[in-house]
Order: sequence, then C-alpha cells, then structure tokens
Amino acid sequence: MNDTQIDKSGKPATVSARISPAGGLDILSRNEVVRLRDASGSGLHGLLRRCALAVLTSGEIGDDPRGMFEQYPNFDIQVLQQDRGIKIELSHAPAKAFVDGHIIRGINELLVAVVRDIVYVSTQLEQGGFDLHDTVGITHAVFEILRNARILKPQIDPNLIVCWGGHSIARDEYEYTKSVGYQLGLRGLDICTGCGPGAMKGPMKGATIAHAKQRRRKNRYIGVTEPGIIAAESPNPIVNQLVIMPDIEKRLEAFVRMGHGIVVFPGGVGTAEEILYLLGILLHPDNAGIPFPLIFTGPKQSAAYFEQIDTFLRLALGDEVAQHYKIIVDDPIAVAHAAVRGVDKVRNHRLDNKDAFFFNWSLSIPLAFQQPFVPTHAAMRGLAIHRDRPRHELAADLRRAFSGIVAGNVKDEGVRAIEQHGPFEIDGEPQIMRALDRLLQAFVQQHRMKLPGGSAYVPCYRVLTR
Repeated sequence: MNDTQIDKSGKPATVSARISPAGGLDILSRNEVVRLRDASGSGLHGLLRRCALAVLTSGEIGDDPRGMFEQYPNFDIQVLQQDRGIKIELSHAPAKAFVDGHIIRGINELLVAVVRDIVYVSTQLEQGGFDLHDTVGITHAVFEILRNARILKPQIDPNLIVCWGGHSIARDEYEYTKSVGYQLGLRGLDICTGCGPGAMKGPMKGATIAHAKQRRRKNRYIGVTEPGIIAAESPNPIVNQLVIMPDIEKRLEAFVRMGHGIVVFPGGVGTAEEILYLLGILLHPDNAGIPFPLIFTGPKQSAAYFEQIDTFLRLALGDEVAQHYKIIVDDPIAVAHAAVRGVDKVRNHRLDNKDAFFFNWSLSIPLAFQQPFVPTHAAMRGLAIHRDRPRHELAADLRRAFSGIVAGNVKDEGVRAIEQHGPFEIDGEPQIMRALDRLLQAFVQQHRMKLPGGSAYVPCYRVLTR
C-alpha cells in the first residue's frame, strides 16, 4: 500500500491508498476493468462505489441510504489491472477501515467479494449465462452465484442456520440473539444472516465465542445481501463470507436453498417479508412433506411481537400455516435443541431423496417468488391481497407489500419515489387491511421501522382500510 493521505477537515478522517486484494481475485479482463471504471449509466462504477463504501464502513450503525455518501462525498474506488495482477485504488476512504496505514484484513476480503460478485453477475448477464425467464433458470443462477463465491461446501453435514431479524431492535433483543447464537455455536452450527447489524450481528457474535470455546475451526459466518440493501445495512465485522445477490428475490432464494433451518428474531417489515416468503413456499402443494425447521424466538419482553405476527399470519393464510413454525419465548437452549432436531430431519430427508446437503434442489419455488418486484406506486396499489386466492399466491403478494415498504424505508430508489409521489397505497380485502394496519402501527410504535435517533418515522405507505 502507498500514497496514504489523511484528511481531517470537517468530515470523518479518510485515507487514500492502493491495496492488493486479499485472496480470491487475481486477474480481470480489460473489458471488466473498463466497466468497473465506467461511471455512465451502462457502467458498473456506481454500483461498485456504493457497495465498496458500505464494506469500508463495516460496523457502523445506520439505515440512511444516502448518509454514507454525505459523510464521505469524495470517496472513490478504482480497480487497476497491472502486470502482477489487480490493485484496488481507494480515494478518501473511511480511515476506520485502516490500522496503522494498513487496511484491515477482513475488510479487504469483503472488498474482494464486492468486486467478484459485481463482475461475475454482470459478465454472466452480458454473455447470456443466466436464463432468468423460468424458475429452473433462476434457481441455477442463484446456484452459480453462490458457487462462484465459494459459499457452497460439499462433504459437510447439514449445519447452517439462517438467522433473520431486524436491524433496528432493542438492546435486550440484541443480547438475546447473542445468547441464541452462543447455544447454536456450542452445538457446531454455523450462522448465515443478512450481514447487517442488530439481529444479523448478534447470532454471529454469540456463535463466535461458542466456536472458540469448542476449539472449532473453519467456522462460517455468511452474509447474504443485495445492492439495494447493503448501502443501508453495512456488513457487520464478523462476516467472513459475503455474497451480493443481484436482487432481493435471489437473496431470499439463496437463504432457503443454503440453509438447513431458520431462526427468526424480532424485526420489522423486512423480517415480515422474509417470513411470508418462506411460508408461501412451504404452503405450496409441491413442497408438502419437505422438512424445513422454522423457529420464531425472542426474549420475554418480545412475546407480544410474535403474538402479533402469529395473529396476522393465521388471519391472512389460515390457522394451518402455524404448522410450519414453532414459537419459543425466552429460552435459547430450547431454540438450539429445536434447531438441532430440525437439522437432523433435514439430513435424513436429503439422504433418503439423494439431495445435496449444500443446496436444497428439491424445494419448489414458484416463479411468483423469484421474479424481481419493482415497488412502484402502481405496482403496490395493484397487489391482489384477497383470501379467495391459493394461500401461496396470497403470501407472494403480501411479501411484495412488505418488500415495497422496505424499499420506501431504506432503499435509495424507494426513498426517492416516496419523495416524488407520496406514500405507497396498499389495498385489498378489508379484514386483512385492518390487520395489516394494526401490525404496521405496532412496528412503528416499537421503533422497528427505522433505527432510533433523528426525526420521527414518517410512514412511506398508506393502508386503505375503508
């Protein structure tokens, strides 16, 4: 590294440096380098810059998609092809990513992951390597992205627990996620989350201590994100394998294809979106009989949260939906025991059906759950939220409703749409709308929509309850 400069004038301290990427990325084609440097609409530089700054601010708490660039307005990144391989040139990068003039190793590795995934997905799309017009093609795209990122590990018994939950959670809820992660880690389970703060960081932190106590090596703390989310939820420092999926739908499919069980902690609309995504899949007739452990858990102070979720799910999707999840309150050891039992069932089922341990091929995911949803005002108003539809189809549109609220809260394009055209309108069957409105109001009152601090939350949506 050379040409280090420190700037402390008014803004957070910054560093300019040229670094050698750590592991996994040696060469790029000239065309790939040109596209990474191209700041036009057809280039990848804007995406690279946004994701790279999120990685360099790893560990910061915030969910403002524009806040990072307001703090570091002069930040830039360039990828240079040299005779001995590539170099990454950083200009006015956050100084906290460096120690004594050297970039932190873990952050270097996450930067490599950013470049790797952006280049790979772009190249495959350009060359027609991904067939995104049918469900099989989309699943293969998800598989190829995960394989290219070296996330999929063969010849390892099922042991990956996906943890979902909010980035904006209370301190007692965060401490509880650490306790659960600790109990999971003591039992040899690895952790996968959305890579951000809050309930995405806590389980990894708890598992890290447990893995150290068990002298367990080669632990996996996998973070799965996508470009619209990473700017608002920077990777937490514990993530040691990062993968950036092209959109939220492929991110969700990656979770359920990789994971051998899912633990859900308290969260907000993003967590509700994830719950509805998985339940919609499990409710599909083609997936009857496929074991998939799903556990809702939180401290005793959060018991009402899951009561609200359970009430809404039963009203919208029928009481039978509760067969697909288990609610455990204030008992990390019971959560770990349930997870282990569930993973054992998954292992036996995969053996009986000759399915891979590292990727759940047998799970049927309908196209409605795979196609990217662009939350425009018209699309949000046009959602068909009525109980006269098949339950998995209703779950798909409910998932889209929550996805639109996530976009309006934290994604740059969603925030801009709300600023220009006002809040999204959500319409549908009156009884479901009233229940949805109550649920969302509870999220607001419990400060689950945005991180605390700053101005009061202004809803980006309006539920038409009539």
